[in-house]
Amino acid sequence: WKCRGAVMRSLGLMFESSAAWVLLAVVSPLLGLLVLLLFLESSRPIFRQIRVGRSEIPFVVFKLRTMRLDVADLPTHAVSVYKITPLGRFIRKAKLDELPQLINIGRGEMSFVGYRPCLPTQSVLVEARRDLGLFEYNPGLTGIGQVLGVDMSTPETLARIDALYYRSGSKSLYFRVLAATVMPHRFKNLFLKSFAKK
Repeated sequence: WKCRGAVMRSLGLMFESSAAWVLLAVVSPLLGLLVLLLFLESSRPIFRQIRVGRSEIPFVVFKLRTMRLDVADLPTHAVSVYKITPLGRFIRKAKLDELPQLINIGRGEMSFVGYRPCLPTQSVLVEARRDLGLFEYNPGLTGIGQVLGVDMSTPETLARIDALYYRSGSKSLYFRVLAATVMPHRFKNLFLKSFAKK
């Protein structure tokens, strides 16, 4: 069964990788426009940052730059909202800043759903995820913690919530998390109600 689970996981990652490249091609006109506008605003439209991935292997995550160039290498929740640029505020609200992470998914470094990748310096969160076995999996573009509004300022709580996704073994939960992320006004309350029953 363990071997079968590994095979299914590998097939799932292959499917996600293929889907990510297709989606990247579809959204490339929008992504190109945003990159151009951000270049005019800050001259560095793509933000790169080292995050902790599967097996605790560091990798470079890609995002659209939404903060000023002088912002330190900190977790998002630790950065003042005043550091967000006007265009960056719109991009964040529309949840477009993470579109470049389709590249990370295509490269097999991330999944669509999972725990959000953290910085290597977030030692409490790294340890909590290690204890719960989360590093056996790829980090995700979105996850239960993000949908529920639990961020990295409460690392141990976030790790426990993210672990529920992997322990559930539910295929439908994958799609419910995606739906609640993409269309929160329509699906988030339904997700919360179903999650509360568990």
